[in-house]
Amino acid sequence: MTSDIKTRDYYDDFSNWYERERHHGYHAMLDNLEIGLLSTLAADREVLEVGAGTGLIMAGVSPVAQRIVGLDISAGMLRGAQTRGLAVMQGSATDLPFDANAFDLVYSLKVLAHVPDIHRALREMARVLRPGGYLVAEFYNAISIRRFAKWLGGPGRISPGRTEAEIYTRWDTPKKILGYLPPTVAFQRWYGIRILTPAALVFRVPGVGAVLPKLERRLTSSPLARLGGFLIAVCRKKVGG
Repeated sequence: MTSDIKTRDYYDDFSNWYERERHHGYHAMLDNLEIGLLSTLAADREVLEVGAGTGLIMAGVSPVAQRIVGLDISAGMLRGAQTRGLAVMQGSATDLPFDANAFDLVYSLKVLAHVPDIHRALREMARVLRPGGYLVAEFYNAISIRRFAKWLGGPGRISPGRTEAEIYTRWDTPKKILGYLPPTVAFQRWYGIRILTPAALVFRVPGVGAVLPKLERRLTSSPLARLGGFLIAVCRKKVGG
């Protein structure tokens, strides 16, 4: 089986459990922080999400975007996005089915860490981006509390018969991430998510669930952003690039 087929099958299976805990606590915090960043960049623009999943982030960004399109390798995931009435299609991050210079903002969240050919995926994202447009790419940070927690806790279960160990996963340092960027884009800044949170279960502690999101939000663009478990590189396509 090719890497794409394995990834597709994994996420088709995951799609049945994907939203079980996404609407509250830890996962809701992650989604809200990501939507907050993207909404400032997507206003009145044409937007592409690479790895749209069930459309949770798309649904949060769509009210401010002029147009938003999503792509995902998993038909199972896309069924959730379709029920939300979102414009989505099936495809691969390394072979985007769009013309060059088609979008003002191209973003990918929690996906690129599972793409072996990261250079090709980022080149494709840059190719379909208009000059001056924003490329927003999220990675799993090797120098974070989240990485240590994953090492301690081991692979999580994503369905009755599968765990996270069954999918390719890459952990990157900020330096490595910068090395992945194609020459047509210029890095602008880091945006860090899950900087302080030691584990998702701390949101079950009374009072923590109300305070921790506020602290995390304050730190997203601070000097500590580079320590975010989910590390987002905000880039811009060079004019003439």
